[in-house]
Amino acid sequence: MAEEEEKERIVIPDEDGNEHLFDILFTFDADESEQSYIVVVPSSEAENDEVEVFAFRYEEEGEGDESDINLFPIESDEEWEMVEEMVNTYSANEME
Repeated sequence: MAEEEEKERIVIPDEDGNEHLFDILFTFDADESEQSYIVVVPSSEAENDEVEVFAFRYEEEGEGDESDINLFPIESDEEWEMVEEMVNTYSANEME
């Protein structure tokens, strides 16, 4: 039996300050804009067939265990198209 890979997780607060746990699917850097992106799913839904996927632009502050991640909303259509393409590629690779 194959061992299940330990997933990286992140806590993201909502508008009301409630904290929610998310599994990190993947991160990537866009060559053109030199921006970093993170794609996550709610931990409670990670094992379901259909899950809601969330994506953010992020910046890391600090180094090692002392680093913090600042999340920013994706605002432009170009960014959303790029992220959607990356999610589709990730999904296709997961199905193989």
